[in-house]
Amino acid sequence: MLIYVCVSTHGYGHAARQAAVLIQLHRLRPDWHLVISSSVDEAFLALVLRDVPVSRRSVRWDVGMLQADALGIDQQATLQALQQLENDLPKRVQREVDWIRSQDSQCVVVADIPPAAAELARQLSAPLVWMGNFGWDEIYAPLGGAFLAWADRATSAYQCGSLLLRCPLSLAMDWSLPEQALGLVSADPRSLPLDLERRLRADVRKKVLVGFGGLGFALRPDLFTRWPERLFLLPAPQDSRLLEQLAQISNVLLLPETLRFLDVMPFCDRLLGKPGFSSFCEAMACGLGLHVVERQGFAEASALMNGLRRHAAHRILTRQSLEQGDWKLDQPLEPAAGEPLKAAGAVQAAEAIHLVAANTVKQG
Repeated sequence: MLIYVCVSTHGYGHAARQAAVLIQLHRLRPDWHLVISSSVDEAFLALVLRDVPVSRRSVRWDVGMLQADALGIDQQATLQALQQLENDLPKRVQREVDWIRSQDSQCVVVADIPPAAAELARQLSAPLVWMGNFGWDEIYAPLGGAFLAWADRATSAYQCGSLLLRCPLSLAMDWSLPEQALGLVSADPRSLPLDLERRLRADVRKKVLVGFGGLGFALRPDLFTRWPERLFLLPAPQDSRLLEQLAQISNVLLLPETLRFLDVMPFCDRLLGKPGFSSFCEAMACGLGLHVVERQGFAEASALMNGLRRHAAHRILTRQSLEQGDWKLDQPLEPAAGEPLKAAGAVQAAEAIHLVAANTVKQG
């Protein structure tokens, strides 16, 4: 059996949650051929998949929304990229159809959540499983204008499929498909290098993990010095000048590229960042308090923030307070309005895909 997973290029969160599912699917069926198909950075895929044997296909399946920075979007650039993608897709789909057929195996297509996966599954006559917490139709439609036609195309694609695996913190995704609700989709933390673990355990300061996704968001180094009683853990920036400045600050610890944020979360108390599905799931699963800056112009953000208020202890920040260092770390967290979510989503998704594949074998 070949499980072919089409992953959105928009950010790292889609790839992170699919990696968590593929890890569980490999545990269920180590004999199956697992494939992840995306143009997400190869180094990131290697980090989140580690030793799980997953074939890689470098394919850009969607555009999503091109971002001006971690908190803003570029609508005009997105429209131009959508048209270019439309021109390129027929050849890409045909290439992948030919490759999959050359594997001489029955196939299930899983999509998170590029609309073009519907055409791939159609040409293969393969079952199609959607997995996500939103569709691009729900992102494009509120923008109006030229985006409406792209929203309609996406909706038509999403209505083709065998199953929707609905992640938590979701938009409507009203596609008239059978669906299964999932819990938090997160992998398990891995052990840290012994020297880093000892350092974190020995440091009595409250620890705050700082992250703004793949694009990052460069906070001024002096802002961290306003919180000397906290230890801030953040990825080492690419900018050499910023890297040098941060390395001189006593309450900043720069994390190596070989570590996932998830791996250090068990040692942290709070997460400072933007709305993001995978970071929310991982932080909630590890019991962190979330300090989150509001994000405008992206419909998923409202669903994430509503879910944050319902299911996790939190503090909500404005962009101005973020940039001024007013991070509310000395204030108590706002309690969740409802119950916490169970951290079983990756296992549930793997079991559901396994069932679809089993039914495919019976029908074949």
